[in-house]
Amino acid sequence: MQVHSLAEITEEHRCVFLSPHFDDAVYSCGGTIALQGRSECRPLVITVFAREIAPCFKLSPFARKLHRVMGQGAALVQTRKDEDAQALALLQADYLWLNYPDAIYRGTPPLYRWKRAIAGRVHIKDLWIMQQLIGELEAVKRRFPRMVWYAPLALGGHVDHQLVFAAANYIRWLGAEVYFYEDFPYSMTPGVLQKRLRALANETGSVLKTTQHDVSDVLHLRQEASERYASQVALNFGSAETMYHAIEEYALALHPARQAALERFWHAPCERREQERLLALL
Repeated sequence: MQVHSLAEITEEHRCVFLSPHFDDAVYSCGGTIALQGRSECRPLVITVFAREIAPCFKLSPFARKLHRVMGQGAALVQTRKDEDAQALALLQADYLWLNYPDAIYRGTPPLYRWKRAIAGRVHIKDLWIMQQLIGELEAVKRRFPRMVWYAPLALGGHVDHQLVFAAANYIRWLGAEVYFYEDFPYSMTPGVLQKRLRALANETGSVLKTTQHDVSDVLHLRQEASERYASQVALNFGSAETMYHAIEEYALALHPARQAALERFWHAPCERREQERLLALL
């Protein structure tokens, strides 16, 4: 079921999944969403960068290249919304689309013109997004202090993932219970997880710990829901068959004996030293 605004979130939404784009949460932890959908948790997936494309917006060369694979025109975002609704209905999750534009649609001229820029530093003109998103999430956290949050660890460095991570990390500092998921398929890149954990340890002095969910009984739902994002399958995996295999292999590899399909999350309490560093960044 669609939730149309942050004000419509209720105490029944005990678990919230922050998804930078329409597919990120389902790709990364769709099994956990499915498990919670079967329970009384009533999971809510909030997609942050879900704004429609302005018809007059001039695409960068990189954005045009992506559109050739995903589809053309302003209708693409609506197509992705339709895919998202289908995927989350399968997982029995509610969904909310925020009105922030995707990185490839921000700025005139575009702030991120090339692929390497998308995985680089967040542009200074985008800092308002982090600040505004923090305010919105903080308001929800104040209303529902016992809510459990799931957010991207920002593996791969996509600027949109970095912004969502930063906002989620800030409400963690405020006392929210936040678990960071491993951004799939970025997490398949060798060494990317270790690189990210080292960077976070250097930035905050905090060492994240892991928790794992056994999703063996619902892994097929994660795969089927991921396939609903038809406009993205070729771009991210090449084919649906490759996607099914990649999801299964990654989940099995998290178990020492490959006897269960797991999803792994990272978390840590926020210490005073980290609080001071976070304040200095804002």
